[in-house]
Amino acid sequence: MDAGLAVLAPDRTVCLTARAPARLMLVGGAPLDGKRYVYWNFVGRSRERIEQAKADWAGGRFTPVPGETEFIPAPWR
Repeated sequence: MDAGLAVLAPDRTVCLTARAPARLMLVGGAPLDGKRYVYWNFVGRSRERIEQAKADWAGGRFTPVPGETEFIPAPWR
C-alpha cells in the first residue's frame, strides 16, 4: 500500500483523483499555537512531557486499546 502526505495552502481549491480505489483522510484546522516535539508515537508541547509519556508507556500507564493484547515497546535508543 502506498501512502502519502500533503500540506495544502489555505484558501486554495484542490481536486484529488485516484487511479484505483483509495482511502483519504482529511485533517484541517487552525495552526497549532506553538512548537511541538515528536518522538515515536508521542507528540507534546515540551521535551519534559515527551519524557513523561515515555515513562508512562514503559510503565503500562496508558489505557489499552480495546481488543489489543500485544505490547509494543517504544524504540528508546
